[in-house]
Amino acid sequence: MATPETASAPPIAIACGGGKFPEAGIASVLRQGRTVFLFLLEGFADPALERYPHVWAKLGSLSKLANAQREHGFKELVLIGDVIRPRISQIGFDWRSLLLLPRAAGIFLGGDDRLLKGAGEIFESYGVKLRGAHEVAPDILMPEGLLTRTKPSADEMEDIRFGFRLLHATGPFDVGQAAVIAKRRAVAIEASEGTSAMLARVADMRANGRLRLGSREGVLVKAPKRNQDRRFDLPAIGLNSIAEAKTAGLAGIALEAGGSIVTDVEEFAAAANHAGLFVIALPASETGVP
Repeated sequence: MATPETASAPPIAIACGGGKFPEAGIASVLRQGRTVFLFLLEGFADPALERYPHVWAKLGSLSKLANAQREHGFKELVLIGDVIRPRISQIGFDWRSLLLLPRAAGIFLGGDDRLLKGAGEIFESYGVKLRGAHEVAPDILMPEGLLTRTKPSADEMEDIRFGFRLLHATGPFDVGQAAVIAKRRAVAIEASEGTSAMLARVADMRANGRLRLGSREGVLVKAPKRNQDRRFDLPAIGLNSIAEAKTAGLAGIALEAGGSIVTDVEEFAAAANHAGLFVIALPASETGVP
């Protein structure tokens, strides 16, 4: 709801990647009475977002960032949406970012956390405060509790706790944010392929007999990495994950409350109920993730 303070506040800049999450973030900001200015990332963002004030930009378009900041006066920038880790040659350096090429090359030598933090430091050197989706659009965060009619069994809760402990342990190695657990066994751990490809791998292992489980057995567990900078790359969960978890033969999905983003909680819960899956979000104090 707009207030005199929000109505007079400068816009929030949103760098939009792929998927439906940028739209949800934009809607959340607008509900608060703030305005937005969008950086639609070439090769990722949905052209339908052109209905908002925007500029199309490549990841390395620091000149466009500086020019838009002068024109629109924003002081905060948030990245929302899917962005596949690019090669340096795909960044699209302009004259400003070319000056930072040695520094930019250095942040590519490591995992996604190193890359995102390094990019954030570069943006902030231009006077733009990097914010997290959870800060500017808190109502797209997964709420705590059981979202579905179906509840996890005692054994499935043990698998969930096992999964959170696993992700807590692997976090410092900057691997993925998800795993599939069944019978206290790590069936699959997400790496660079992403959650969808990991779930497809589980479905394929079931189909070829590599993985022998009951018809509805196993849990998808997702959580932020240990000590992750939550301004970047919070786990996202969408309707596609419901369909993919069902195809993989899983019983349900477990998340960290407030540590994952979702476009529409009610729609997500309804889809899970229709698929016969449980969805539960535990507080961070119960996940082992600080």
